[in-house]
Amino acid sequence: MIHRFKAKEINILLDVNSGGVHIIDDVTYDLLEWVKPPFPGECPQEILSKLLPSYPKEEIDEAYQEILSLYEEKMLYCEDNYSGFANTAVESPIKAMCLHIAHDCNLRCKYCFASTGDFGTGRKLMSFETGKAAIDFLIERSSGRDNLEVDFFGGEPMLNFETVKRIVSYARGREKETGKNFKFTMTTNGMILTDEMIDYLNSEMHNIVLSIDGRREVNDRMRVRVDGSGCYDKILPAFQKLVKKRGEKEYYVRGTYTKYNLDFSKDVMHLYECGFDEISVEPVMESPEVEYAITEEDLEHIYEEYDRLVDCIEELRKSGKHIHFFHFMIDLEQGPCVVKRLRGCGSGNEYVSVTPDGDIYPCHQFVGHEEYKMGNLEEGTFNEEIKKEFAGTHVYSKPACRDCWAKFYCSGGCNANNYIYNGDIHKAHELSCKIERKRLECAILMKVHEMMEGK
Repeated sequence: MIHRFKAKEINILLDVNSGGVHIIDDVTYDLLEWVKPPFPGECPQEILSKLLPSYPKEEIDEAYQEILSLYEEKMLYCEDNYSGFANTAVESPIKAMCLHIAHDCNLRCKYCFASTGDFGTGRKLMSFETGKAAIDFLIERSSGRDNLEVDFFGGEPMLNFETVKRIVSYARGREKETGKNFKFTMTTNGMILTDEMIDYLNSEMHNIVLSIDGRREVNDRMRVRVDGSGCYDKILPAFQKLVKKRGEKEYYVRGTYTKYNLDFSKDVMHLYECGFDEISVEPVMESPEVEYAITEEDLEHIYEEYDRLVDCIEELRKSGKHIHFFHFMIDLEQGPCVVKRLRGCGSGNEYVSVTPDGDIYPCHQFVGHEEYKMGNLEEGTFNEEIKKEFAGTHVYSKPACRDCWAKFYCSGGCNANNYIYNGDIHKAHELSCKIERKRLECAILMKVHEMMEGK
């Protein structure tokens, strides 16, 4: 399988199965629309006749021989060596957990998938006893895994800060007796961050996700307090202080865009100008009837905006500066393991979420969908059949993914989005897919620029 596209006057060819990227001329680009393996020794006459009005025969023949050579050297139309692994080692030990430390929030974000923080189950905080049981569950279910990950999530996790500290302390204590190593992550809206909290997070959290949508007018339109007022002026200084004191440790600011800010490249650049260089700005997926929902009609604008963002980032790079924009970071060296390429985040299999009530779900976005409740810590239950279902979810189990050129980079997309918007974890959410494919083309283009500059 190949994918060819034009970007910034460059013809780019991706060999999907090998991950090889080639820069090609116009005649090769057009020729690849017609020629497919197996290739005869000479360009077929019927294909020549299609291209002769535009190119001399010598150029067509030369381009054809180059394609043939790449094919024979197994650099083009490579065999799919991944499909055989799709159903091997299907079930994996659990290695990561999202702890819903607070089903409560001090913001009322209009696009919140968690029903403004309580996931539709009532406002509550996780007890230390439930958090302790969750750590024990993770250790017990992580057979063969030494490195474990716990993400403190909400709502707003800092509303339950003392319990966070107790859970971290408990997990650290268990590291010594079990040989496990915990990496903790915190996602916070920044509303109640104090200097003490910042110092603690910078000390104990391997990664921190800071929620802010960009420009003040964009952020404060959607991310509002209980009284309806904006939060930008409150959270920005706190985030700047946290990042300045964090040094080289991982973090990123995570924003969103809706129909209201389709010029989101300006939000990315605004966040950069505010001192952040690790940035993610993601589309909000909603039902089409929602006023701020992104729809098919917005796609052309969104594509153009990603192109503008590439230009902005490239200009910074040329001046010796950088932005790590999450969705443009791509590995063309086939680095991630086969399982990661086929299954992505591992929700429901390697990764689960636990609510304040001790209920277990495949991930944070499935919380409240009772048909995917996997069990309960207090009751000691865990549905292995649901785990098997998610373990068997991969790019070859999703019909739309099998023949998609992007499958090894998006790993089949988000199972939760598939379920919420299509009613089936195996049915890809096409709007999300179209946006993801554009982001991947931008990411490949940026890698091509680096290749052309000899970096």
